[in-house]
Order: sequence, then C-alpha cells, then structure tokens
Amino acid sequence: MPLPKISEARELSDERLAEEILAIKKQLFQLRLQKATRQLEKPHQFRHARHRLAQLLTVENERKRAAQKES
Repeated sequence: MPLPKISEARELSDERLAEEILAIKKQLFQLRLQKATRQLEKPHQFRHARHRLAQLLTVENERKRAAQKES
C-alpha cells in the first residue's frame, strides 16, 4: 500500500482536515494499544499513520501561516 500524497491533503476543507487529524491521532493511539498488548498484526501501519499525520499538520500550518500573512 503506497503512502498517501500531500496533494490529497491540500484538497480537503478546513473542517475535513481537522476531522482527519483527529481520526489519525485516534488510529495511532489504537495502534500503540495493540502493540502494547501484542495484538498488532501490521506494524507498517505506524509509518503510514505518522506520515499522514505529518502531511495533515503541515497543510494545517501552511493555511494558518497564510491566514496570518493576509491579515
């Protein structure tokens, strides 16, 4: 499964972006819980989730900086 593209994250609305960030954070929590209880079957999901979270946070910060720059 390939890593998601940042262009997909840039196409999201602000509300959807916030929802995605929250969902990925919850997913990472669940993955850590599964790892601690030795139920984790696909360890590559950590990398994908962290990568996606970094992309979403980057887009969010870009938008915040652009909004501050305009005002």
